[in-house]
Amino acid sequence: MLLTKFTHACVRLEQDGRVLVLDPGIFSESAEALAGADVVLVTHEHPDHYDAAALRQALCDAPRLRIYAPAGVAQDLQNRAPEHAARIFVSAAGESFGVAGFAVQCFGGQHAVIHPSMPMVANVGYLIDDDVYHPGDSLIVPHGVSVGTLLVPIHAPWSKVSEVVDFVVSVRSPRAFQIHDALLSEKGLAFTESHVARIGALHGVAFRHLAPGQSVEI
Repeated sequence: MLLTKFTHACVRLEQDGRVLVLDPGIFSESAEALAGADVVLVTHEHPDHYDAAALRQALCDAPRLRIYAPAGVAQDLQNRAPEHAARIFVSAAGESFGVAGFAVQCFGGQHAVIHPSMPMVANVGYLIDDDVYHPGDSLIVPHGVSVGTLLVPIHAPWSKVSEVVDFVVSVRSPRAFQIHDALLSEKGLAFTESHVARIGALHGVAFRHLAPGQSVEI
């Protein structure tokens, strides 16, 4: 499987001519990520993960494209693109499904707390083909599975470094790459990643930084 990282939280997976895209948001190169996609998985409604305009255009451009997202996101996109509503599906924690040849398991259900005064929104983490885990905006450890490739939300308004490190250690996947990195400067990102890499290595996790547009075989 080929994994390509885009800016912030967007990741594209390609295997045997099939393409799955996770969280194309407004910080990401959404049009490039979505080109030729068969399926899109959206973790939650925040625009850095959900580029509504780009997804509506992708639905118009690709008749085979299917999109899975929490109920609020799915409803919003159906309202924006009613002519394509039949290809927009609701995903929820605890569900499993197959789409475009990919096996998908859903975890979590709730966005991490940013502040008690801010409304809570749904968040679904996705495990793809028993390998790649994208938690969205949460540090939920998926239960009952072994993760091969962990996508680590390296920095967010709702997290701190110790929590990110503990998440990496708890999942203990052999490979890990950063996501959710657009809010840090280059120096800040390097500083945070050094802690994740150093402590993760003590627990068998090989952490690697990917630049936007960079691909890696997994």
